[in-house]
Amino acid sequence: MAIAVPALPFTFVVHALAVIGAVFVLVWVLHFRGGIAWEATNKSLIFNLHPVLMLIGLIIIGGEAIISYKSLIWRKEVKKLIHLVLHAIALILGCIGIYAAFKYHNESSIANLYSLHSWLGISVIVLYGIQWIYGFLLFFYPGGTDALRSASLPWHVLFGLFVYVLAVATAAIGFLEKLTFLESSGLAKYGSEALLVNFTAVLTIIYGAFVILSVSSQAPAEDDYSYSAIE
Repeated sequence: MAIAVPALPFTFVVHALAVIGAVFVLVWVLHFRGGIAWEATNKSLIFNLHPVLMLIGLIIIGGEAIISYKSLIWRKEVKKLIHLVLHAIALILGCIGIYAAFKYHNESSIANLYSLHSWLGISVIVLYGIQWIYGFLLFFYPGGTDALRSASLPWHVLFGLFVYVLAVATAAIGFLEKLTFLESSGLAKYGSEALLVNFTAVLTIIYGAFVILSVSSQAPAEDDYSYSAIE
């Protein structure tokens, strides 16, 4: 059942939190962690691409893609295209972000895929890719029959939300893991950087919650191919 309130106020909060989250993660890596780089003698600069791309790409742009049906008042075809393109951008940035983590590990002689965060991260990106490909083939091109799309839509929506919630949880675990490593290397537990990382993780969870609230609320106009399928 949908929440009997308009979705637009929730989507405004999502947009605001997206800006704050992007600023937080950029301040962290640029001010506290020394910046970002694809090639560097300081391999930590390579790793810094990972949280930036995963948060801004998979979480923020992915969240904006999810709420596009509830935050926009344009025609269904336009919203569907925006939904598809934003998810594609999120997926591409997520893949690059994961590759950056592997690149950092390989160039620093650190083992790969040993943590819960890494296992969940790989699972998320694979499921996200499957979801995008399935949605593209069924709802965009070549497109399924009306009956197949109608039957598949609720499952497409629910599976997409599951993957997104899993992505948010994985991001929060990632912030915790990185901060734990930094603190074990001498970072002050109550210092400004530690507080910023914790606040960024909390904001990520709140952002995800408002994305879910947005898609669970009433859209500006009824749409046969929107997240109203969960109503």
